[in-house]
Amino acid sequence: MTKRAASRNAFRGLFALYAAKAHHDGNGIAEEQLLRLFGSSEDIPDDLLEKWSTSAGLIGSEAVGNILSPLAHQIADGSAQYDHASDFLHRLLRELDRSVH
Repeated sequence: MTKRAASRNAFRGLFALYAAKAHHDGNGIAEEQLLRLFGSSEDIPDDLLEKWSTSAGLIGSEAVGNILSPLAHQIADGSAQYDHASDFLHRLLRELDRSVH
């Protein structure tokens, strides 16, 4: 259970960090999107967080960062939008799966 809490907090932190950056840059649209994802990250299903923990553990933190960073930047620059943090996590898991296979 500790892994899931850490993963949830990590995702909340990711969205908060990018929202703060968008706010600093005066990008209100990206800030709004990222704050919505920050709020919805409380409701990511535990099984999805467990998949995230397992997948991330298999490929390592550097590979995860190489996949996660561009996806997060797409939100910040407005080229990608997600209705819920779970949608972002599903996309991230698909990309992680592609990198393993």
